[in-house]
Amino acid sequence: MTISELHPTAFVDEYPRLRSDDQLRMDRPVDAPMDLDAAELAVADLLVALGQDLDTDDLRDTPRRVATALAELLTPRPFSMTTFANDEGYDELVVVRNIAFHSLCAHHLLPFLGVAHVAYVPGERIVGLSKLARVVEHFARRPQVQERLTGQVADALEEELAPRGVGVALEATHLCMSLRGVCVDGARTRTTAVRGVIRDDPATRSEFSTLVGAP
Repeated sequence: MTISELHPTAFVDEYPRLRSDDQLRMDRPVDAPMDLDAAELAVADLLVALGQDLDTDDLRDTPRRVATALAELLTPRPFSMTTFANDEGYDELVVVRNIAFHSLCAHHLLPFLGVAHVAYVPGERIVGLSKLARVVEHFARRPQVQERLTGQVADALEEELAPRGVGVALEATHLCMSLRGVCVDGARTRTTAVRGVIRDDPATRSEFSTLVGAP
């Protein structure tokens, strides 16, 4: 399955279909096509059920705007996983820090947002650095929990690159904690996923933790 086959076709038909041998492959099932008209009606019904008057200047067009915004937040952009031969035999950590991301909490559909730090130790191939950020975005653009998102990024890089090791650390603020329920403002959640030598070799794991600012 290619990454282009994972997108709701009703929303991303403007993107070219990608057919590269280096194409990022995932096990995520194909989404059903988005129905923005049905989504708009559903948002309208929800607002009315919550006691809101849609016959006002402020709310009259809100159902359409909400449906469009959610469709955008749930639609990852297709990309090609560009890799190159590791001809120089580089075998140290490659780290990209502070990749800004946002996602929607799968339990409340409220945003959580923060930064991701992604690292790998190359094997036979290296990857274009921007693609590490693209992988984070790809998995963030769906209803998520932070723990699963962290593991999915690590697993995808391990599958695609066959590196000697992968490390992913995410730190995020969850609006479902700060705006509702316990209402804790300023709390940040950190999750990590490590594979290969970053998990098994104490020196490499320590270096990864230092470079990404893990305690």
